[in-house]
Amino acid sequence: MKKLFVGNLPYSANETDIQNFFSDAGVAVDSVTVMRDKFTGQARGFGFVEIGDDAAAARAVEALHGKDLLGRALVVNEARPMTPREGGGGGARPARRERY
Repeated sequence: MKKLFVGNLPYSANETDIQNFFSDAGVAVDSVTVMRDKFTGQARGFGFVEIGDDAAAARAVEALHGKDLLGRALVVNEARPMTPREGGGGGARPARRERY
């Protein structure tokens, strides 16, 4: 199973648009995930496609990288593994002490 990164997606694109885009190129897709903002649900402009056949995934990268979807040239390449992020951040600051 190969996981492909699909970037520079139009914000209006959904999973069905991407699946149809790959199907039109003759590539069968096992799953499509469009990454969305966790608070607004707005698409973030990138997603991932999983393809069961490694040769088909390579053909998809070759055929679809730079091709236009809804007015934008897509970036399609093999996804890199996630790397752990540094820091935990996001914690609340301690309350400010009032001086009397």
